[in-house]
Amino acid sequence: MICDDILCYMKDLISKLEEHRLERRITQEQLAEMLGVAFVTVNRWLNGHTRPNKIQEFHIRKLLGEKKAKR
Repeated sequence: MICDDILCYMKDLISKLEEHRLERRITQEQLAEMLGVAFVTVNRWLNGHTRPNKIQEFHIRKLLGEKKAKR
């Protein structure tokens, strides 16, 4: 599947976020609280219905320990 850089980056970031959540046995609700967003927001990210905005992306990268967006 071919995708543009931003779309591929976001899919990779969300995949890492889900892996982080599962490894730590964190519920979507707990993850949402950690990121300061609603449960439904995290659920929509993980199900591919929406993507994080720039502020949300920053906090996700911070949670995952990533320094800078790889675009």
